[in-house]
Amino acid sequence: MRSIRPFVTVRRERGARRRTSPALAAVALASALALTTTACNSGNDKADGQASAASSATDTGSSGDGKIKIPDDIKNKLKEHGFDIDKWKHGAWKNWNKDDWLREADDFINPIIKGLWNPDRMRKANDPDKGVDNNDLSGDQGVTDPTPAAVQAKAVAPTYHANAAASGKVFFDSPEGTMVCSATVVEDPAHPGKSNLVWTAGHCVHAGKKGGWYRNIAFVPSYNNAGKSAAQLQNATKEEAAPYGVWWGDWAQTSQQWIETGGETGGDGASYDYAVIHVTPEKGGNGKSLEETVGSALPVDFNAPAVPKVLSITATGYPAAAPFDGQKMFQCTDKPGRLSMKTSDPTMYRIGCTMTGGSSGGGWVTTGSDGKPALVSNTSIGPVTSGWLAGPRLGAVAKGVYDSVSKKFAGQ
Repeated sequence: MRSIRPFVTVRRERGARRRTSPALAAVALASALALTTTACNSGNDKADGQASAASSATDTGSSGDGKIKIPDDIKNKLKEHGFDIDKWKHGAWKNWNKDDWLREADDFINPIIKGLWNPDRMRKANDPDKGVDNNDLSGDQGVTDPTPAAVQAKAVAPTYHANAAASGKVFFDSPEGTMVCSATVVEDPAHPGKSNLVWTAGHCVHAGKKGGWYRNIAFVPSYNNAGKSAAQLQNATKEEAAPYGVWWGDWAQTSQQWIETGGETGGDGASYDYAVIHVTPEKGGNGKSLEETVGSALPVDFNAPAVPKVLSITATGYPAAAPFDGQKMFQCTDKPGRLSMKTSDPTMYRIGCTMTGGSSGGGWVTTGSDGKPALVSNTSIGPVTSGWLAGPRLGAVAKGVYDSVSKKFAGQ
């Protein structure tokens, strides 16, 4: 992905929302990292931030010619917004005119474009980090602990599937170009053992208050599973880059707070910067779910203990901004501290970590109450100079987003 712009002093991992009500909002899909930023709902009541419409399409064609076959529901939705079907197939999705950039929850459109995410396009995707000045944090009135010491990110040993099977990358297109984020396969209470849910940052699916849903959102579990270098990946096959396939988002949700207040810099909405994506395989698959395909999915803990009681958190991601290149998976483990953006917003977790943009949306894991690993946050923001990362604590609003996506597909 092409960077939106270099970090300044604090980068947003992607996404921010205004704390209004715990309502949700359906969203398209996408990714990013940063303070610079690292973006849900399937209800019917738009008054409370929920929306009823729009799932993305599956590829119904079998010609293998790379052209997309758009189902009737997607065709109708495109027509409603004045888009010519044939033009959309052949690149009209690249039109990011503000008047045409679908923003509302029920405007989500994400039809599969078979073959779009080839190894070369994935390899060149950039982090979407944005820079902000440290002064943006000087007015914090909540509980903020001293800045943690930097923790050097450690490369995850390949194969990634053997050491972090639930982790992967989210790819999407934005007005600034092809972008990338990190993400985690999570359990689905409606489909035990057969989840198709992916957890990432809100700013990886929606641009926030000044934009709309990103396009062509797709998840690649265990991207570059063998840990090849960027040079080696230049001639990689799609199976080498995406050994467990490309999974397109057919629904996504983020908090209404992110949609209404999320910004490119400064950490706005960071306390609500999370999203859940429901995915479907590009090739139609063999009937197996994402969880069955990768053999793993993490539970989500919405009642994680307060910071002083958490001994350590491990953050996983694919950092893409220098000195990293986005092709390999890294992790940081540290005892978390607290970071408060606003007294009215929930206090965030913060850890020392040298991962940079591109790691946005990556899962934060700690030992749950049952003694097993559980996801408790995701990378959202960090300083432009790197050294630490912050992620939202997951509470009632996050659980609402998660439950909404799960229930939408409960009968399918």
